[in-house]
Amino acid sequence: MAQQLLLNFILAFVWMFLVDAFDVSSFIIGYVIGLGIVFALRRYFSTTFYVMPLLTIGKLALIFIKELLLANWAVLKIVLSPSLNMKPCIFALPLEVKKDWEITLLSSLITLTPGTFVMDVSDDKQLIYIHTIDAPDVDEAVRQIKTSFERTILEVSR
Repeated sequence: MAQQLLLNFILAFVWMFLVDAFDVSSFIIGYVIGLGIVFALRRYFSTTFYVMPLLTIGKLALIFIKELLLANWAVLKIVLSPSLNMKPCIFALPLEVKKDWEITLLSSLITLTPGTFVMDVSDDKQLIYIHTIDAPDVDEAVRQIKTSFERTILEVSR
């Protein structure tokens, strides 16, 4: 990935020298042209195209924003309802992520989503314990976390 980025910067500077313009706009044009060249040569590198992880990080950010808005809406409905029809629970989420930073990121994303809180990580790092203020179906809550946050974190890291 670093090789691809370095090659892209070199191609951008070569473009600046070829057009004899040393300003930001010519660098950006050279960078975009270099991006196309690096993309065309991607099979000669041992790693994946370096823009793909950045796109996956953007996808993770969009998923988080979507979940944040949905969770805020759900908490608002609970707060404004005249009767408290919520089913709080604590459940264990089996983890597919293994690295410490992946577990930390997943825990942070879950905790930052209103209505949920990560209480603990098991000693063997196989489970995290989550408290939620309203989970009528625990299996659905586990499935939702695994298909949104955890799957995207795995795409970013692997």
